[in-house]
Amino acid sequence: MTLQLDHTPVIDSVTTTDGSWYPICRLDDLELCWGEAALIHGRQVALFRVSSTEVFAVSHRDPVSGSQVMARGIVGSKGQRFTITSPLHKEVYFLDSGEPVAGTGTALRSFPTRVIDGTVEVLV
Repeated sequence: MTLQLDHTPVIDSVTTTDGSWYPICRLDDLELCWGEAALIHGRQVALFRVSSTEVFAVSHRDPVSGSQVMARGIVGSKGQRFTITSPLHKEVYFLDSGEPVAGTGTALRSFPTRVIDGTVEVLV
């Protein structure tokens, strides 16, 4: 399933000095520890629900290969932090920051998320 925002959103975006919050989907539309891709004004974002209330958003673009595949990565953890493993080259990134777990290499872009009245929103 790919979620697209090329139509008028259910809720208007809210502009901040850092970007705009975009409503993507209902929290219940996301399966636990399973990625989904969303298209936000031409930008592909991978969403990962990791608990009953927590969602992370990162770029769907693998920073090593350039392929749009991160929503198909494997969700895991390192200590208390959630991770995503690229399905292509198996690089592992922290979902909260996009930084590589190994400490070296190109970071995966991450985006702030929030859940408002059951709707997942991403700041882009």
